[in-house]
Amino acid sequence: MGGASAPRRLSGMQKQVLALYRGFLRATRSKSPDDRHRIESIVSSEFRRGARQVDRKNFLYIEYLLRRGKKQLDQLKSPDTTGLSSLHFVPPSQSMGSRK
Repeated sequence: MGGASAPRRLSGMQKQVLALYRGFLRATRSKSPDDRHRIESIVSSEFRRGARQVDRKNFLYIEYLLRRGKKQLDQLKSPDTTGLSSLHFVPPSQSMGSRK
């Protein structure tokens, strides 16, 4: 069979993450072309890294990252901000020592 299946419904948290990502991309529109390209690269790589490294069931940590990302987005929206140095995050397994 394997034909086209119905798209999977996104959870509320997944929708929030996608909205935050789109918000960052929209905010770059007001920046210079060089800054825009650099910011888009940072945002894309950080979101992809988060998708790989963050456990999808660690809701508390994802909520923390969403709050932090919203603050960073608000800073980026400021006309005085010309770029981002990084959106670096530390996965919880690394921030609290190596617990296995």
